[in-house]
Amino acid sequence: MELISLLGMDLVIHGEYLTQSESGLIMESRSSRFPFPFQPYTIQESFMEALYTALDQGKVGIFESPTGTGKSLSLICGALTWLRDYEEQKKLEAARLLDGPEKKCDAVKEENSTSQPSEPDWVSEFVQKKAERDMVNKLKDEELKRKKREERLEMIRHNAQLRYAMKRKASEDDEAVKLLQLSREGAESETLNPEEEGLIVAEYESDDEATPKSRVCDEDDDEDLEEDHVTKIYYCSRTHSQLAQFVHEVQKSPYGAAVRLVNLGSRQNLCINPEVVRLGNVQMMNDRCLEMQKNKHEKQEKASDSETKRRRGVAKATCPFSGFENLMAMRDEVLVKVRDVEQLLQHGRETHTCPYYSTRMAIPAAQVVVLPYQSLLHASTRKASGIKLKDQIVIIDEAHNLTDTISAIHSAEISGAQFCRAHSQLSQYCERYRSRLKAKNLMYIKQILFVLEGLVRTLGGKVGQNPNTQSCQPGSELLTINDFLFKAQVDNINLFKVQKYFEKSMISHKLCGFVEKYEGSGVNTHSGSKNKENRRTEGLGRFLQTLQNKPTDVSEQQMAVEDKPIMASPMMLVESFLFALTNSNKDGRVMIQRQECLSQSSLKFLLLNAAVHFAQIVQECRAVIIAGGTMQPVADFKEQLLFSAGVTEDRILEFSCGHVIPPENILPIVLCAGPSGQQLEFTFQTRDTPQMMEETGRVLSNLCNIVPGGVVCFFPSYEYEKRILGHWESTGILQRLQSKKKIFQEPKKASQVEQVLSDYSKCIQRCSNAGSGQTGALLFSVVGGKMSEGINFSDDLGRCIVMVGMPYPNIKSPELQEKMAYLDKHMPHIGGKSPGKALIENLCMKAVNQSIGRAIRHRGDYACIVLCDHRYARSGTLQKLPEWIRSSTHTHTTFGPAFASVRRFFLEKRQRPPL
Repeated sequence: MELISLLGMDLVIHGEYLTQSESGLIMESRSSRFPFPFQPYTIQESFMEALYTALDQGKVGIFESPTGTGKSLSLICGALTWLRDYEEQKKLEAARLLDGPEKKCDAVKEENSTSQPSEPDWVSEFVQKKAERDMVNKLKDEELKRKKREERLEMIRHNAQLRYAMKRKASEDDEAVKLLQLSREGAESETLNPEEEGLIVAEYESDDEATPKSRVCDEDDDEDLEEDHVTKIYYCSRTHSQLAQFVHEVQKSPYGAAVRLVNLGSRQNLCINPEVVRLGNVQMMNDRCLEMQKNKHEKQEKASDSETKRRRGVAKATCPFSGFENLMAMRDEVLVKVRDVEQLLQHGRETHTCPYYSTRMAIPAAQVVVLPYQSLLHASTRKASGIKLKDQIVIIDEAHNLTDTISAIHSAEISGAQFCRAHSQLSQYCERYRSRLKAKNLMYIKQILFVLEGLVRTLGGKVGQNPNTQSCQPGSELLTINDFLFKAQVDNINLFKVQKYFEKSMISHKLCGFVEKYEGSGVNTHSGSKNKENRRTEGLGRFLQTLQNKPTDVSEQQMAVEDKPIMASPMMLVESFLFALTNSNKDGRVMIQRQECLSQSSLKFLLLNAAVHFAQIVQECRAVIIAGGTMQPVADFKEQLLFSAGVTEDRILEFSCGHVIPPENILPIVLCAGPSGQQLEFTFQTRDTPQMMEETGRVLSNLCNIVPGGVVCFFPSYEYEKRILGHWESTGILQRLQSKKKIFQEPKKASQVEQVLSDYSKCIQRCSNAGSGQTGALLFSVVGGKMSEGINFSDDLGRCIVMVGMPYPNIKSPELQEKMAYLDKHMPHIGGKSPGKALIENLCMKAVNQSIGRAIRHRGDYACIVLCDHRYARSGTLQKLPEWIRSSTHTHTTFGPAFASVRRFFLEKRQRPPL
């Protein structure tokens, strides 16, 4: 493992220590190789150098760079500089080989003749010439493709505006042609039973390995950008706002005008079809879009068959934004200019073209692909999106919770009501189309129904009855995968074959279309045997509708859950759950959670070993960069994710740098006792005592007296926040705090966060200008809540961050206990310490680091951080703080010196002019 760290102004590279002046000279001499929009900080140059090394040597890099140090721009310029150099090197090597293949062949021949004298010359010559011919032919093909690609992109750049103008001019004629074509296709697409035809699964053979493909466009004759994936960088982050910020940084960078960047997103973010967008729920949107694409292909196939019998009928809905020529044109334009999601949506609406599919078609030729976590970390999603990781670069940003994110993506939970709905819908589907289904289809559908019966049975219920009226014995149970399958009595079913059937037959999507057709009024028929058909479907429609009805007496929590959009069929969730059960027995657990009512009971799959799904990424990629503002502690990260995924120690490169702020701009304090001498220890046994809650109030009251602007106070949980605020209100402490700072509280709804932050900011600004009795605002928040990540408390918004106690997770949680037991059994005990106990400590400190990292967001910012608990003073705990905070941390066993240091800190800042 190579360690690169930049602490303060000194630099350690590959184990060699350099002084400030020496490292500055090296960075000055190297900075010209990295184009940058302004003069970079020394730590940014170090970051880019380390990143370049990691990419060039095929490393797995762990990069830590605090917020405010320009991490995104360093990632962009460092990675794209490497990509530029790599492509240039490939061109030079290809040119050299193409110019002188004979010389190389002679040199190789001479080398082999000296190393293998016993082999006949003619054999060596034949083998070498054949190998050289193959290499030259391959290089010629690659060079030809590259030139064609560059020529086409150049042509696009010159003609994009002209083509766009022509499209606008001919838009009305195009619409008329499309409407006419749709009407003709609708008339031609009728078969004996057009409404039913698309709902029936195709003939299936379990031994047939050829997977039927459902693509947006079958036309593959165009020889432009579709054939090969160029070397590219996949950049992913946690939220779409973070991805948008990254794209904006690329646009401002020196590479913004030349790089081919594609911004991927879900249909929820990129769809422009009003009929699909109005559904809201992402699963319903996916189902509707796929159904429209299927209808389009069926019409194309039938329209191409000149002997198809033309009949009158109702045209199936297709998407008017998925025209092949428009998609190809927008794909090209996406590659010419860097656009964020909003700009893609605007361009799609202007050109009447789907951004979702056009961006996916642009992936092969793109140099940078920007995408959310889910699209990269989930194998089936990668496959569906057309993402190929072989020999590519992956950068995972905001990766401090990467292990938990992978576990969450591959876990699954489904309720008893959803199991019953899926079983009832599939039973009705099978009954209705029994005469049209082939034997293999019937066999697998029966297997799925059998599995669903077993799963409902583990919850204490039965299929075929209303889940809202079935009572269960409350309780929970945690089982291994094999034990769960035995309990459900489905251990004789080959779930791998069932999963393969789900993927090939697309039964979940077929069932969704079936339910949409008959649910609701139950009548959706047309001319013909109208009365007979109505009688057949009314009963089915009524039965399916009853499965969605709410019970008359439901709790407030249940009503909140059921207010969410309900997808037409939960079979997709069942498919995900069954896929999760194909994990190795030791890598996962199944939790059975029985409530009083079957509909509220649930089964939950817990992934214990995230490395099994991360292994393919690190094995296929040329290099993987894992970056974040706070990556500490990294020990369990490496053990649980990298080493378990097969990454060797020598392939890991670590980089950690300090902050751009001067050391005197931060004051981290470990506070061991309060003003009255009460020791601060917020354990479960002591934190609820009146003495501890009142001492905490006195600490906060004293800090509010001397800290200007905003104070953000983090509590370990919502429950404790409610309890301590209630005690403060009854004892008058809250009123004393209110006299110095206006009090704000983290809202319960995510939609209200922006409004609370806006009011909080305006209050601080108003107090600063008015000079009234109140000196700012006090914001109560929760670790791991809505304001502990991704929120910017810069300048006066966060002059002091107070951490009340240590936010340890609930150790009594069955999920956490199982995870600890798994780690204790499969992970090495470093220093005699239990990996399970280390997990608890690390989860706590990761949450702390994220919360205290909300302050100090730029070079001129300053803040005080107060850690209220004497347990923070332990050496092992201090080591888990980020180095730029740890190096300045002071531990105070009494309150007086701590209070004096905070007072002095802000007095000096008030007297010193801003940077």
